[in-house]
Amino acid sequence: MADTHPNILAALSGLVCALIFASIPVGPINLTILNEGAQRGFRWAIFIGLGAAVMDTIYCAISFTGLSQFFDHGFVKAFMQVMSFVFLLFLGCKFLLAQTVKMHTRLDDASEKIEARIEQKVHAHSAFATGFIRVAANLGVLVAWVVLSANLMSHDFVDDTWVAKGGCVSGVFVGTASWFLFLSFAVSRGHGRFSEKPLLRLQHFSGLCLIVTAVFEGAQIAWHLARHHHH
Repeated sequence: MADTHPNILAALSGLVCALIFASIPVGPINLTILNEGAQRGFRWAIFIGLGAAVMDTIYCAISFTGLSQFFDHGFVKAFMQVMSFVFLLFLGCKFLLAQTVKMHTRLDDASEKIEARIEQKVHAHSAFATGFIRVAANLGVLVAWVVLSANLMSHDFVDDTWVAKGGCVSGVFVGTASWFLFLSFAVSRGHGRFSEKPLLRLQHFSGLCLIVTAVFEGAQIAWHLARHHHH
């Protein structure tokens, strides 16, 4: 049981992270499910979500690859903790102060160009391919998973073993797919009456959660610095 505990912790960490970040409605997937699910129904919406969940999981797996050697050095671990604090605080403030669900950035411009090129070459007509391509083209998703996976490893939520990393990646798939399943069901049951206002409220709540997490992260950093200075 002692051997399985770290792997269970890794899977739960992936699940929680996926639920939090999938439910932040700044990306194109939530809006796509919101719009197309109301028109085409639950089946179409859930296949968009499944395609997105698969690509999200792939990006998460890529993020864990090659991170191991970085954490052999204590200063790199400390640097990643500071970076994750800044990243979470920035995102939290941005989401909390948002006036609309879609917030445009330069990274979005680059992602939209990549998405347009991929769709021109692939000619995706299925719901699964639509979700898959829109996440694949979203550079912000990869950046977020790189920061998150490094943060999970630096805090020892995910051990430096393939089993633990695999458990975390599996948790990410389950969490992401579960959120898109819930959203698809809610949209299809709403028959087009599901508006962006609930998503905006959810975005504000997500921002508040990220700020609380960042404050907790900052408190940990301050405590470690104080203890180091005392010694």
